[in-house]
Formats: sequence, C-alpha cells, structure tokens
Amino acid sequence: MHKIVTLPGDGIGPEIMASALEILQAATAGTDFTYEVTEMPFGGAGIDAKGHPFPEETQAALQTADAILLGAIGGPQWHDASVTPEQGLLQMRALLGLYANVRPVRLADSLVHLSPLKEERVKGTDMVIVRELIGGIYFGKPKYREGDEAFDTMYYNRGMIERIARYAFEVAQTRRGHVTSVDKANVLANSRLWRETVNEVAQDYPDVQVEHLYVDAAAMKLITKPTDFDVILTENLFGDILSDEASVIPGSLGLLPSASISAEQAALYEPIHGSAPDIAGQALANPMSMILSVTMMLRQSFGEEVLADRIEEACQAVMAEGIFTKDLGGQASTTDFTQAVIRKLQEG
Repeated sequence: MHKIVTLPGDGIGPEIMASALEILQAATAGTDFTYEVTEMPFGGAGIDAKGHPFPEETQAALQTADAILLGAIGGPQWHDASVTPEQGLLQMRALLGLYANVRPVRLADSLVHLSPLKEERVKGTDMVIVRELIGGIYFGKPKYREGDEAFDTMYYNRGMIERIARYAFEVAQTRRGHVTSVDKANVLANSRLWRETVNEVAQDYPDVQVEHLYVDAAAMKLITKPTDFDVILTENLFGDILSDEASVIPGSLGLLPSASISAEQAALYEPIHGSAPDIAGQALANPMSMILSVTMMLRQSFGEEVLADRIEEACQAVMAEGIFTKDLGGQASTTDFTQAVIRKLQEG
C-alpha cells in the first residue's frame, strides 16, 4: 500500500487536487496499484488551522510518506503577515532535503497555437530543467538587512554541485544526451566553481554532450531557439527565473508539472503555477498541471509507466476534441474537464 500525502494548500489548490485524485482513482480502478491518501494542512491553510505554514503534524506525515502531492499556496490575506505560506515551502525543502527541482517543458502539437512565440520557433519543444533547490542565495548565510544596507550570500560547495550535476546527467541519459549548464562564470566566483565541477562530473558521462551558457544568453536562447534544449542544469536563483520563463512557452501555466527530489525522503510533486485566488472556488481552474504532477509521481516514485501513459493519453484525447478550460480559450469548467478525462479512461 503506497502512502501518498496531499497538501491541497490555498486558492485553487484544493480544486485541482480533488480533480487529480478523482482521475487517479478512475485510472487505478481494477488494477493492482493500491494507495492511501492522507490530507494535511500546509501553507496559508496551515497558518489558519495551526498558526504555522508547516505544522508539526504535517512535518511528521511527510517523513513517513512514499510520495507527496502539493496543490498551491499563498494569497493576499497573508502578504503582510509575520509568517507567510512561502516560509513553509522553504522549510519543507530544507527538512526533506529536496535538492533537485525537475520541470519538464513539452509542447504538444495540438497546443502550439497557444504559445506566445511563433509556431516555427516552438513546435517540437521538449526540455527538462533541473534546478538545484536548497543552496544558493535563497539559503546562503549570512543574510543581513539594516536600514539602507542589505546583503545575501550565494553559497555552494563542490559536493552540492556534483550531486545536482549527476542527477541532470542521468536524466539526459534517458533523453537525447545533451546537458546545457547555465551559470555566470564571467562574473561570479560561485559560478566558476559550478562550471569547473560540472566539467569534472561530465567525464563520468561520456555519452552526454555538455555545453555552458551564461544565464543571460540562456534566457535569450529560450525565446529564440527553445527546441535546441534537452536538459538545462542550473543553480537555484537562475533556475527559478529560467524555469518561469520557459513555463510560458506552452501558453499557459496550467499545463506544466514539476517534481522536487530528495536523496532520502519522499519526492514532492506540484504544478508550477500559483494559487490564483482571483478564480478560486469558481470551477475555472485548469487541473492539467496537477494531473501531470500525478503522472510524474506514478513514474518517478512508483515506476507505474503504463498507468501514467493512460492518464496522459486520456488528457490529450480530451484536448484534441477541443475540450479546454478558459485559460486555453475553451469553456469547460474544472469539473467538465475532469469528467471528460474520466470518461476517456473508462472507455479505454
């Protein structure tokens, strides 16, 4: 029995989580894949229920889970609070050692027309961004702010870089065998260590081709030649920015999942978008990114390739019929889309 802990969170999080779990139940009916779901408060929901975005009960549950699903967190009611939902996210990454964020960016031919870029630039886009998640400027110390002065510390050591680099190279071995390492080695000592370490790791993967790009050049190339990328490897801050830039290539944040990987604890799977409080509770949310987060979980945590394929094929079939939520130019509600996918699964 697989233990799945769900963190629906805030805004549209509970809606898309419910959709994805309905679809998972439909896909696994009559199979030998068995699981139990435990829902826990997190983010703003954690603050409201327990006074903390990452309550102790939630922390304990995550450390015994086989996989974790997160909906979305945040909202205007917590923007000026002394404790914010986002603080809980950083604490969770540190507690579970979620060192690698993996974000696939794939554009189906049926959705090319939604991209803000020209079809000839984006058709065939299929990349994975591997971002180091618990180092760099977000976690480096010391941090300082007093009056008109402030500084943050960007910190990495060789071991941290080697670990994320090996993960990226191993992902590339399952794909087209190309890693683009992104840094700012012409300016930052930190990046010079990054590039040096990546080159050392590359010697253990002779079947993978490596190139290096400065982060500004990588940002431009993502817009002009996105199909050139296979696996992008980069540190925390650059990865945060580049992965958000890449996420708009398919035309909607509602289409892309992500995974955060730990060496010892359960992996976390979540959509890349925010909590969209302006549409929460209106059945307008696109559940695709949450559904695809579930299929990532099935593949990476449980090795269930067939189940994952079935769900993804059902989703693609529904969209091929023109059933889209409003963010994709359609009229389907969250419930409409969910039920259409379930019908496809039952037909198959």
